Amino acid sequence: MDYLSLYKKCELCPRRCGVDRTAPGSEKKAFCGQDHRLRVSYIGPHHGEEPPISGTKGSGTIFFSGCSLKCTYCQNHQISRDGIGDISTVETLFEKTGEMIEANAVHNINFVTPDHFLPHVFNLISLIKENEIGLPILFNTSGYQSIKMLKLSERLVDIYLPDYKYSENDLSMELSGCRDYPQRALNAISEMIRQKGFLDSFEKNRETAEKGVLVRHLILPGKIENSKKALDLLFLEFGEDLPLSLMSQYHPVINQEDGNMNRPIRTEEFDTVYSHALDLGFRNMFVQFPGEYDDKTPPGFLPDFNIKSPFKGNQGS
Repeated sequence: MDYLSLYKKCELCPRRCGVDRTAPGSEKKAFCGQDHRLRVSYIGPHHGEEPPISGTKGSGTIFFSGCSLKCTYCQNHQISRDGIGDISTVETLFEKTGEMIEANAVHNINFVTPDHFLPHVFNLISLIKENEIGLPILFNTSGYQSIKMLKLSERLVDIYLPDYKYSENDLSMELSGCRDYPQRALNAISEMIRQKGFLDSFEKNRETAEKGVLVRHLILPGKIENSKKALDLLFLEFGEDLPLSLMSQYHPVINQEDGNMNRPIRTEEFDTVYSHALDLGFRNMFVQFPGEYDDKTPPGFLPDFNIKSPFKGNQGS
């Protein structure tokens, strides 16, 4: 298949802009803010993912410029909203991926929010497989995915790491500009699980994962009912064995109209959501307990894509 032709009338994400991203100035019309040229923000090992993803050597992350969701509070706003990154060819990125693997012995190749560059990503993965690089391929996504694109991904991807951000349509509209997020994300996660099942590190007691789905939920300050309802929906849809990562790492990086969103979550907010997850009966959870930092001190995992090693504060030993 000629994947690059998908840029001619772009419907790579559920927004379905329909923009010809090969045309001059198309980045101004496309929601993601990108044209057809592959733009990469960072490639390197990342030790801040969940244990079966980062392992001991790190996850081999590839971050792209732009985003199809653009949450108002994104901690990666430098790349998702501001577009920091360099134009690359698939061949150059393949070479750099090989160099990363050789230098760091990472456990997987982790494409972070790849939706708007899927044609290039599909071609890159094909190169990786042709060269018999046997690492698991991981898609690290927002949850706001096209089912059509997920079906194209099925034979190329081993692990899905989706978010489930919102259970409330009004909140998803307010913070991510899409009222349909809750149901679309549930549908996308259903498709991912149909393809790959639950993360096999739980099912087969593996230290590092090779296949499956792990769902993340970030608790937002002042939005505790959203979190509780999100957990309800996930439990009702997928059951107690769903691998779930409950995250407390929210930190304000862009001033928000909602005052609650200009602070980290409070311990009592986290405790309420965590207790709800336990009461529901989730059995396979990773839990990120609130860090000891105040409103003015960013936690160590907060990246800075203006420097060579954006995750310097979160590197493994």
